[in-house]
This record gives sequence, structure tokens and C-alpha cells, in this order.
Amino acid sequence: MKQLLPIADGPEVRRYALVLMRRHPGDLLLTVGLYAAAAVSGLFAPRLLGDLVGEVSKHGSKVTVDRIAIAIAAFLVVQALLIRYARLASAKFGEKMLAELREDFIEQTLALPLSTVEKAGSGDLLTRSSRDVDEMSEAVRYAVPATLVAIVTVLLTIGALALVSPIMALPWLVTVPLLYFGTRWYLKRATPGYLRENAAYAAINDNLAETVEGARTVEALRLADRRRDRLDDALKESWAAERYTLWLRSVWFPIVEFGYVLPVAATALGAGIFYVNDLVTLPQAVAGVLYIQQLINPLDELLSWLDRLQVGGVSLARLLGVAQVPADREATGKVPIGSDIEARDVRYSYGTRDVLHGIDLEVRPGERLAMVGPSGAGKSTLGRLLAGIHGPRTGSVDVGAVPLIELPLNELRGQVALVTQEHHVFLGTVSENVALARPDAGDDQINAALAAVDALDWVRALPDGLETKVGSGEHALSPAEAQQIALARLVLADPHTLVLDEATSLLDPRAARHLERSLAAVLEGRTVIAIAHRLHTAHDADRVAVVEDGLISELGSHHELVAADGAYAALWSSWHGGKNGG
Repeated sequence: MKQLLPIADGPEVRRYALVLMRRHPGDLLLTVGLYAAAAVSGLFAPRLLGDLVGEVSKHGSKVTVDRIAIAIAAFLVVQALLIRYARLASAKFGEKMLAELREDFIEQTLALPLSTVEKAGSGDLLTRSSRDVDEMSEAVRYAVPATLVAIVTVLLTIGALALVSPIMALPWLVTVPLLYFGTRWYLKRATPGYLRENAAYAAINDNLAETVEGARTVEALRLADRRRDRLDDALKESWAAERYTLWLRSVWFPIVEFGYVLPVAATALGAGIFYVNDLVTLPQAVAGVLYIQQLINPLDELLSWLDRLQVGGVSLARLLGVAQVPADREATGKVPIGSDIEARDVRYSYGTRDVLHGIDLEVRPGERLAMVGPSGAGKSTLGRLLAGIHGPRTGSVDVGAVPLIELPLNELRGQVALVTQEHHVFLGTVSENVALARPDAGDDQINAALAAVDALDWVRALPDGLETKVGSGEHALSPAEAQQIALARLVLADPHTLVLDEATSLLDPRAARHLERSLAAVLEGRTVIAIAHRLHTAHDADRVAVVEDGLISELGSHHELVAADGAYAALWSSWHGGKNGG
């Protein structure tokens, strides 16, 4: 399955995990120390029980067990208290690591080049930001602390067993090859299996997102059966991936379970043989068997959480992979001289096929340029290059003699801004949504921006005016209102060049024309590049660029192009009902 966003390798995942832990050495040491103390407290009971059995074997019923019983109870109470505080410390430690991981992921995601996001689609990124984060959360909160505890407990228990009698540790070694080779077999296959599983989930999410977003198109073109078949294929792949990882667990878990029973039986048998041959005392034999029995629980925890760590490790690799997307621009520190936009020999491709073929275009400061042409001609792609969203495959797009892709993003958005027919209303107030372009803007500036796009009247009519909460689950805005909010952000951002890609497509023609004229009045002196199918935009522009098959076939004023009787004249005649003027 093709993976559009990269995935970090094993060494990178381990390095990042160590970095996270090293950020909080005190919390890590406290957690491990508390669990180690709890494990040590639990080691006294087997030794005391062994001594008790030895005393009884020597002195029969004359032995008083009160002292030993009280000591065992005291150590168990201490162990319970230590475990309680250890779990609290591990929970705090896990939450700190998880918070930093999420912050790192959000920072890396927001730094992704927009061109990469557009090419990758929403499915893979959505899966990483939802399912992978959830899986990683469980691993950090539970699997990492539980694994550390299990490792510490196993090591201390084996150490205690060796102190009781080194020879009693020998029977336990029979299970090591079984657990080692069985676990190695599983780990070798688990990571690719879980990567395939997560990629399948990404394909499902991508398919669902596309179908929901394009529901009207699916219905209009009767594509439901085709979309359903595509979803069925994605579900089949997901089913096959999950079945494979389930098969891995069905093989590994029985090996692990047998690995718990074998050392207990081997140690009990060995203890009897050693005792009969006077190699160990009875207390040593009893304590040794109890220590091996006590190993079952931490080993079970360790190996059980190892599977969850594999899932979490795969999710972490996918989250870290976002940071490996190469930047699509490199700031050089050059300062634009002027605000003229110039494209020279611009070519751009999606994959292997060029969609723009050597375009040359100069947009003068303060000019209103309209780009028209048939669907698929390359207008939107050219608009994105002129806005600095994409970098050209060959050639250059400059502002003030500086390539757009050499400007830092913050500076670029102060120079050139793009508004498309795609828009988003964030959860928050109307004021907060508009002020995204300038967080320090006051109410007067926000009101002026809303007035510029004919939105002030309906905003004031909302239940709480500017403070009305909108977005998911709050007051619903119509598509046209949401588009006006997006345009108000643009007015507030105040760039010297605007690229409007069907920015008024959701408004009716009369409202759109009024809005565009209002914008023109507000943005007087600024460069406006408008991409539209409604040719009244071209009629009002200073110049019109006709884009056909990835080339600018005509360039001139409305009247010049109508008089030339070429492609634009045909478009105008068709759109204007046969009238050749304006």
C-alpha cells in the first residue's frame, strides 16, 4: 500500500523516546525507584516463608509463627503503599511525556508544507492525528510504566533468587531460549504487520472523508456503488491486515504462556533433586520455588505489554514521520524590493505530467488581473504558485525580485494571501475567527473588515454579535456566511497582493458582484489576482489572462480581448448570452 507521508525508522523512534525520558530525569528516577522499592518489599515474603518451612521441619509444632506472619504482613502493607505512590508517579510521568509528544506532533503538523498536505490527502494525516495519537497515549500512559516496573521486578527477583542459592536459578534458564526465540520471531513480524494495519485504516478514513465531502457529487453522478466498492476494498485490506497481526499473537501468546509454566515445573523438580543431594537446604528450595512462582506475574506483564509497545511504537513512528517531510522552501533572508509579481518560464507537475508549460506573467503593483479559462486548464494551480503555496518545478515566481519560496511563511503571508472557495470556521467566537489573521486586532478593526465584505449587518444580528460562538456544535453559519468570514480575515491580514480562487463562488451572482465591488473599494491600490468562472470579474479587471491547457493563450484588457475575437471573446459571448460588450 502506498504511503504518502514518511514513517520514522526504529533508531529514530528509540532516540526520540530516550529524549522524552531525559527531559524529566527526576520523574523517571522517582517512578523507577518507587517501583523498585515495592519490588524489594515483595521479595521478603518468599524468603520468610522458606525460613518458616525450615523452622517447622526442624522443630515441628513448637515453632511460633506470629513473628514471621507479622513481618510478612508488614512487608505486604509497605509494598501496597509503595505501589500506590509508584503508580501515581508513573501516571504523572506518562502524562508529561504524552503532553510533550502531542505538542511536538501538532508543531510538526502545522509546519507541513501545504503542497504536501494537498497531495497526501486527509486520510493518512487524519489517522495519524486520531488513531495513532490514541494508540500512543495508551502506550505512554500504561505500557511504558508497566514495562519498566516488570523489568525492574524481574531483575530484582532473579537477583534475590541468586542470593538465596545460585544453583536454584539454573532450572529457570530452560525457559529463556523459548521466550527469546519466540519473542524474536514475533517482533520481527509485528512492526510491519501493525504498519500495514495502520495504513489500511488511513485508506478507510481517506475514502470516507472523500465520500462525505463530495456527497452531492457522488449522488449527482450516481457514484454510490463505485464508492461503496472502493470502501469494501479498503475494508478487505484492513481485515486481512488485522487477521495477520491476530495470527501473530495467536502463535506468540501460547509460547509465552507455556514459558511461564515451564520454569515453575523445572524449578520445583530441580529443587527436589538439589535438596535430596544436599545441594540446597529446605528453606532455600522453598524460597527458590516461590521466587520463580513470583516471576510469573511481572513476566506476564512484560510480555503482554510488549505487544502494546509494538502498537505504540508503530504509532510513534508514524507521528515522528511527519517531521521528516522535507521543507518546500528555504528562507534566504532577502527582502523584496517592491510588490510586483513576476513568473518566468514556470512549469509545474502533479506526479510526472506537467500541468503548466512555461508560463511567463508579470502582475504590476495595484493591478487587478482576472484569470479565466475552462475547467482543468491550470488556473488554480497557477494561482497557488503566484500565492507561494507551491514552488514551480522549473522557472521562478518572484515578489519584488525575490522568489516566493525563499520567504519565511509569516513574511510571505504579509506579502501575498490566497483565499479559495474552501473555508473553515473554527470553534470560537466570530471575533476570534476573524482575528486569526491579526490576533492583536481590536473590535473596530474587526468590524471594519466585516463591513468591507458586507458581513457586519448579519453579524450584529447574531444572538451575541461578535461574541457569538460559532463552529462545531455552536451557532451554524451558512456556506456564504462562512466564506465572508474567510474574506474578512483576508481584509484584516492586509497583504499587498491577493489571490482569490473562486472566493465568492458560494454567493449568489448579485451578492457576489456587490461583494467584489465592495472589496475593490477597500483594497484600492493593492494587487488582486482573481480566478473565476463568472466573467463579470474579468469585465471589471484591468487585464484578463486566458489560461488554456497550462498556457496563457491571451492577455489583455476585456475590451481588447473581445475585439480580438479569440478564445476570450467566445467565452464572453457564451456567458453573456451573445452580447459582445460590457
